[in-house]
Amino acid sequence: MYIPKQFKNTDEAMHYEIMKEHSFAILFSGHNKAPFATHLPLILNKENTYLYGHFARPNPQWKDIENQTVLAVFHGPHCYISPSWYETNQAVPTWNYVTVHVYGEVELLKDEIELKESLHEMVLKYEDPDSSYRLQDVDAGFLSGMKKGIQGFKIKINKIEGKAKLSQNHSLQRQELVINQLEQFSNTDEQQISSLMKANLKK
Repeated sequence: MYIPKQFKNTDEAMHYEIMKEHSFAILFSGHNKAPFATHLPLILNKENTYLYGHFARPNPQWKDIENQTVLAVFHGPHCYISPSWYETNQAVPTWNYVTVHVYGEVELLKDEIELKESLHEMVLKYEDPDSSYRLQDVDAGFLSGMKKGIQGFKIKINKIEGKAKLSQNHSLQRQELVINQLEQFSNTDEQQISSLMKANLKK
């Protein structure tokens, strides 16, 4: 990933937070001598060493992905920045965003217990705490049939790159003007970018 020096994010805690809070990622690998991508949720394990996920079996990406070095892209909050927010209109629009790229090697899950645990963790993450749905309550025969339609995998994390483009290439005055404008939005991304910009100003 192209990362200008001022946008490089080396904060590991933020990396893991982005991976957890924005876990619907894009997984890139090589397939039939061309790039191939799948949009899917990836769950970070408690030790921050592996990402777990699963493909639909008809998806050909999994068939030659094992032992490849793959790239998982996690998109954090992002939003448009208008030049009208600055002290002058002699500027151009831009986009502020946070993203994390994870590189690693894929291992297909052959252990039924490990696959079941990864699916259980995924359901726990996305279901509301008050939800009546529990994976362990699903009929074992039905669940076994459904699992035949997926291929589980895990990615051993070898490298993480983080980028946080938060107007660091502009003056402090402009950064504060942008924060003030973003705080007027009700959209989540604008609010999150504003919070991250304020935190960055305090460093």
